[in-house]
Amino acid sequence: MAVLVVAIFVLVTSLRGIARFYTDYLWFGSLNLTSVWSGLLGAKVLLSVLFTVAFFVLMFANLVVADRIAPRFRPSGPEEELLERYMEMVGRRAGLIRAAVAFLFALIAGGGVGSEWDSWILFSNGGSFGATDPLFGRDVGFYVFKLPFLTFVVSWLFVSFVIVSIVTSIAHYLNGGIRLQTPAQRVTPQVKAHLSVLLAALALIKAAGYWLNRFELTTSVRGRVNGATFTDVKAQLPAINLLLLISLFSCALFIYNIWRRGWTLPASAVALWALVVILAGSAYPWFVQRFQVEPGESNKERPYIERNIAATRIAYGIGEVTTREFTGKGELQPGDFADPAVKVTLSNARLLDPAIVSDTFQKNQQDLGWVKLGRLDVDRYQIDGRTTPVVLGARELSPANLPTKSWEAERLIYTHGYGIVLAPANEVTNREPNFLVERTPVQVDEARFPQEVDSDGLRLYFSENLPGYAFVNTGRNETGFRDDSYHYEGTGGVKLDSTLRRVAFALRFWNINPVISSYINSSSRALYVRGVHDRVGKIAPFLSLDADPYPIIVDGGVKYVVDGYTTTDRYPYSQRKPDLIELSPSSGLKHNFNYVRNSVKVVVDAYDGTVDLYVVDGANGTSDPIISAYQKAFPKLFKPMSEMPDSIRSHLRHPEDMFRVQTSVYGTYRVDAPDVFYSETQRWEVS
Repeated sequence: MAVLVVAIFVLVTSLRGIARFYTDYLWFGSLNLTSVWSGLLGAKVLLSVLFTVAFFVLMFANLVVADRIAPRFRPSGPEEELLERYMEMVGRRAGLIRAAVAFLFALIAGGGVGSEWDSWILFSNGGSFGATDPLFGRDVGFYVFKLPFLTFVVSWLFVSFVIVSIVTSIAHYLNGGIRLQTPAQRVTPQVKAHLSVLLAALALIKAAGYWLNRFELTTSVRGRVNGATFTDVKAQLPAINLLLLISLFSCALFIYNIWRRGWTLPASAVALWALVVILAGSAYPWFVQRFQVEPGESNKERPYIERNIAATRIAYGIGEVTTREFTGKGELQPGDFADPAVKVTLSNARLLDPAIVSDTFQKNQQDLGWVKLGRLDVDRYQIDGRTTPVVLGARELSPANLPTKSWEAERLIYTHGYGIVLAPANEVTNREPNFLVERTPVQVDEARFPQEVDSDGLRLYFSENLPGYAFVNTGRNETGFRDDSYHYEGTGGVKLDSTLRRVAFALRFWNINPVISSYINSSSRALYVRGVHDRVGKIAPFLSLDADPYPIIVDGGVKYVVDGYTTTDRYPYSQRKPDLIELSPSSGLKHNFNYVRNSVKVVVDAYDGTVDLYVVDGANGTSDPIISAYQKAFPKLFKPMSEMPDSIRSHLRHPEDMFRVQTSVYGTYRVDAPDVFYSETQRWEVS
């Protein structure tokens, strides 16, 4: 019974995982992005399989060698009786046990490598940045695209060879090639030769690691600024080069030891390496930093500060800032108001602050308890024939405030939010916002706001903070806001046109109702992953997203615009973002990076959930090399900005998170002189 219960549990949990896998495939297919799904999955599977197979071959080959060179006659000793029993138990199954051990360790060593899919995609698709680092003269693309994956491979190989060496030593012990409690020879010459080869491989891999560590200095955080500073260049780099040579020398000693077959040379090599690591790798750089750099740091670090300033400006997109003096008049005179430029300026002065009027918007427009206004945003629309700033918010579904709690109500009836609330930001009426788009059903002041607004198009089946899932176009009427007879007419979601799909969604959502409900039919659709951030993050997990997706009214309906960023922490000599930046907890930029570009504008349709990713050209028509690599990997995912409709383009803005990062960095990096930079006397702080 216990075995049966465990078997049923494993079967059910496995089926749920399979169902999630299958419904993810259907989800990407509903967006015509199956190639993205297969590309992401393919990268993970390819890495896992390749590294698993590589480790299996490595382990199995060494275990076979350990068996082949096992002594025919094992020396007697206290441990022999136990090992005799082991050999009798293994018998003819030795080959099977070798394969099982190798396979088990291979799964452990290679199964998690799929998590490196992002660095692999950049490694295999990345190109040139068109700029070189000042220390080694290599293109920045090497540091961003090649170095991370190469570093991982070398680290993986080193750990793998350590594991193989340990398991192989155990195999030699079991085979009698190593004896710990015998007066005779404790290690046979053949075993010494075999272990010498493994140690030589470890030394060679370590040398490769040191060679890559040299380039890691370009993002060092040791000195006054990030990048290879005085101590890194004058002390740490020579120490690494010395350790590299010692590793190669140790490798040669281990190879020579294959014929000499002693332990003196290996022990000497390891002792020499450890001594140099302590003295040259740690003590000497500390001495240089403490007694050469710190007494005259501004002078010693001057050329490296110059490198840091130049690289940081490029990496944060503030390298081509135009500065000009601004001198205010001090006060306005009555005659100044006749100036048309002054009139335009004053007429666009915002009287409504989204952070302050949010409660007022909620109070005046909260005519449905289960619909809640999302975060208010600022945009611009044509009002009274001229471009005018507005404050607006989307009326999103609030599942926590539904009037009734049941599966039918949560998944079939209350399926979406409704409408936009919009008021000009530069005017008030009786100290209240002058709403031009409001209420349920939506009411529009068409005389002042001639924008097309479609009542059905304002239904928000996908929105900024919408969790969970819903089934639409079912036999149950949805809440229609005018009445309760609305049915979804869009093409979003996955069609439930087979029993298999209904069962799969029942397993995914861990609820039997999708299978047994009489309301769900072959025309019904499953809507899931409905939050804007979640939706974009699933399609493009390599992008960092701005904290504030904002709604826009386009062609009568609502779309959300999300700013997507590409980042890296590998740009040579660039400074990592300062910790003082005040970013929202939901910002995708809440991580370490020293290069950022707002390379993608993502548009999500609130009615059918379609997602379009438009690639933004950089300054002077140049593109971001990182997004170019992702375009190469996923050519069907991105569209050029030239394909973005003008009705959407007119609502684009400089993203808030990017502005916070750039202004914070510019406050420090606006100066050119290293001495002034070092003293921070000209540093700005954003108020």
